[in-house]
Amino acid sequence: MPGLTVADTTHAAPLRLLGVDFTSAPTRRKPITIAHGSRHGTLLRLGGIEAAASFEAFDVVLARPGPWLGVFDLPFGLPRELVESLGWPRDWPGLMQHYAGLSRAEIRSTFAAFCAARPVGAKFAHRGCDVPAGSSPSMKWVNPPVAFMLHAGVPRLVAAGVALAGLHEGDPQRVALEGYPGLLARELIGARSYKSDERARQTPERLIARKDIVDALEQGRSRLRLRLKLSRAQRDDLVADATADRLDAVLCLVQAAWASAQPEHGLPPQRDRLEGWIVSAPWPGLP
Repeated sequence: MPGLTVADTTHAAPLRLLGVDFTSAPTRRKPITIAHGSRHGTLLRLGGIEAAASFEAFDVVLARPGPWLGVFDLPFGLPRELVESLGWPRDWPGLMQHYAGLSRAEIRSTFAAFCAARPVGAKFAHRGCDVPAGSSPSMKWVNPPVAFMLHAGVPRLVAAGVALAGLHEGDPQRVALEGYPGLLARELIGARSYKSDERARQTPERLIARKDIVDALEQGRSRLRLRLKLSRAQRDDLVADATADRLDAVLCLVQAAWASAQPEHGLPPQRDRLEGWIVSAPWPGLP
C-alpha cells in the first residue's frame, strides 16, 4: 500500500511500536528481545521489554493483531551485485523464496566461494545502505552472522503475514522495517564499544558507554529528534545489561518511532527495491 503509513489505516486503536533485537539462534540465554513503546509527539515512552527464547515464541509476537509498526535488527535483502553474480532471482519475492530453500551450509559455501574469487579488500558485496548505515554486508555469515539472520527472520515475517514496507505486501496493520541499532548508537557515542557477549570484555568502559547512550536518548540528542521516557528501573536495566540486547531493542524502537511519522516510513524513493533499506539511514549526499 504505497504512500500509506500504518497510522493512516486505522482510527480505532493507537499505533504500537516494536523494536526487535534479533538472533538467528534464540535461547533462554540469548533470546530475541522485543521492546514495546508508544509515541506521543516527540516523546517516546518505553512500555516494556520481553524475550522470545524460541522461534515459536517469536512467531506468537508476530501474530499479535495490529496496528503495530516494528523495526527489526536483521537484513531484509541481499546485495544486487551478489544476486546477479550468482544468477539468483532478481525479484524480491523470488529471491527470498530461493534463499529460504537453501541450508545454512549451502549459504556458507556459496558465499565463501564468491568471496574467494574476489580481491583482498573487496571480498564482500555491499548493499546501497551499508555505507551510510555503517552496517555489515548482509551476505556476511560470521561475526555477525547476518546472512543467517536474514535466512531465519525474513521467511518468518512473510509466513506470519506481516507487511515488509516497500518489499512485501502483507497485513497493513502489522508493518516491519529493517533497522540497525549501531547506526543510532554511533551517532550518540561515536565509535566507542558499548556491549559484548563475552564476560571478560564486559568492561566498565562499555558500561559507561551504555550510560551515555541512555542519557542521550533521554535528552533527545539525535537527529531523529525524539526523547525517550524511562522509569528509573528501566534506565538501570538498560545500563546494566552488558550484552546490550535490551538497549539494542530500544534503539530499534526509537527508529520505529521516527519512521511512524515519516512519509513512506522514511524510506528513500531512490533505494534499490531488491536490496531493501535500513530505516533512518541517510541517502548518500543528503542529511
